[in-house]
Amino acid sequence: MTKWKPSLLGYRWIMKNIGFFFFLAALAVVYIYNGHYADKISRDITRTNKELKELQYEYKTLKSEVMFRSKQSELAKAVEPFGLKQLIRPPYVLVDTPAQK
Repeated sequence: MTKWKPSLLGYRWIMKNIGFFFFLAALAVVYIYNGHYADKISRDITRTNKELKELQYEYKTLKSEVMFRSKQSELAKAVEPFGLKQLIRPPYVLVDTPAQK
C-alpha cells in the first residue's frame, strides 16, 4: 500500500498563494479596463476627425463665398438697392491747412 501524497493544488497551497491570485485578478481587471479605454479613445479620435473634416469643408465653402461676394462687381450689385453707385471720377482729396494766427 502506498502512502497518499497531497496534491499540489491542496488547500494549504491555495491559501499560501492567495495574495498572488488576487494580484493576477487585479492585473486581469486592469488589462480589460485598458482595452475598453483604448477602444473609447479610438472612437473619440475618429469622431473628432470627422467633425474636423466637416468644419474644414464648411470653412472652405464660407471662405469662397466671402471671396466671391467681395469682388467689386458683386459689391456693386449688392449696394445698388441702397442707391449707392460706383464712382466714375476719382475721389477728392481734402487737405487740412494749418490755422494762421
